[in-house]
Order: sequence, then C-alpha cells, then structure tokens
Amino acid sequence: MSETAVTIPVSVASARKPWRFTDSMIVPRVIVGIVILLIWEFAVRALAPAYVAKPTGVVLAIPKVLTDPVFLKATGETMASVAQGLGITLIFGTIIGVWMGRSLTFDRAIRHYINGFNAIPMIVVLPLFSLWFGYSGYTRFATIIFAAIFAIIMNVADGARSVPREYLEVSRSFRAGRLSVLLGIVLPASLPYILAGVRLAAGRALIGAVVAEFFLSIGGVGYYILYNSRSYHHNEAFVGVLLLAGFGVGFELLVNWSIRRFMPWYRRGDNS
Repeated sequence: MSETAVTIPVSVASARKPWRFTDSMIVPRVIVGIVILLIWEFAVRALAPAYVAKPTGVVLAIPKVLTDPVFLKATGETMASVAQGLGITLIFGTIIGVWMGRSLTFDRAIRHYINGFNAIPMIVVLPLFSLWFGYSGYTRFATIIFAAIFAIIMNVADGARSVPREYLEVSRSFRAGRLSVLLGIVLPASLPYILAGVRLAAGRALIGAVVAEFFLSIGGVGYYILYNSRSYHHNEAFVGVLLLAGFGVGFELLVNWSIRRFMPWYRRGDNS
C-alpha cells in the first residue's frame, strides 16, 4: 500500500510539464517585431528622404495626433459610418443568407448575382455611387454596405444550409413552427458561420470607408491619411494607419470576448 501511495503522486507530477516563459509565442513575436522595426528605421535613415515615416518619428507623433481635434473628428466620422453600415449589413445580410440557405429556389435565383457582386472591386462602383448620392457621406455609407453585405450573406447561407438534418427532423416531430425552427435551431447552428462573415465584413467595411474617403475627399481617417501624406507629414499619416490596424485587432478581441461571454458552448480552435 505504501508503495502505491508513493507511485501515484510521482506519476502525476511527472505528467505535468512545467510552464516556461520560453515556451510562449510571445518571445518570437516580440523578436520578429523588433527586427522589422530596426530594419525599417535604418533603411529609411539610409535610403529615404527625411520626411518618410520611420518608427521613431511615428512614436513621437502619436501624442500630437491623438490630441488633434481634426484627427478625433475624422476618427469619429469614419467609425460611426462603419458601425452603422455593419449593423445594417448584419441585419439584412442575415435575413437574405438564411433565406438562401433554407430555400433552394431562392438560392438558385440569386446566388450567381451575389457571387458576381462580391467579386466586383469596391473602387469600381465608387464613381457610380458618387453620381447617385453625391460627394458626401451617403456615398461612403453605400460603399460600406456594398463592401460588407455579401460576405455576411454567403457565410450565413452556408451556415443555414449546413444545419444537421436530425435537428430539423426532431423539431418536426414536436410540431415546431417555422419561426421556432428558425430562431431555435437554424440561427444557433449557423452562429459560427455568422461570426466568420462578420469578421470578413468588418475588414471590408473599413476598407470601403477609407477608399471612399480617398476618392471623395470627405472627412474621415482616410482623408486625414491622404492629406498628411500629400503634405509630407508621413509620421502623422502613419498614426492613422496604425489606428485602422488597431480597429481590426480590437474588433477581433471584441468578437472573441462576446463568444466567451455569451456563447460558452462555442469554442473556436486557437493556434496562438
């Protein structure tokens, strides 16, 4: 008995591998980031004009830009348009996508059009939107919706189509209505596809907003970057670029937090 009592804790202890800081992916990521910044810094100092953005100049410009009322106003305009556009595309994109996924006739009728519109570069439709809506924020708003909605439609349609047949048969056996099946089975089963569509749509919406601001020269982060680039304030312009990158990372973190908080049953593979 004593031999068994000694053997069990030893085997458990040996099965646990002690965590080491070097096992984390943080170290190689930090090293690669530092190497990139050093190459960028020395390459610009050696080969480029003085006004070209470099890491030290960007860091020094961050406090100035973040306290600039013009930059804050531009950021608010862009982010408000993107948020409103994403809200509209999520609602209508989910409705159309579920309809496509659950109706073979409707899917065959519009799938080719959805795929075709999704393949059109957003820069191509900007001149047409500017004729319809003018050189204003309405054109930016239309561009955001056009850029984002098809990603949601296609992903939601795939999710609604992939609902296990067993779930639907059980619901029929309990005489569930169509609305109950839709809200209680189809949408929950399609949530991974909806999340994938939202991730794609958020990036495309932000790109659409920035491209529209470039083309139309209307207020926003895109125009702020364009104006400072053309006036040789590249460090300030690059702060705007970092803001856009931060928005993408922040949105990803928000989605992951929402999954952990409201959908504990859904776990996505994490390779980080």
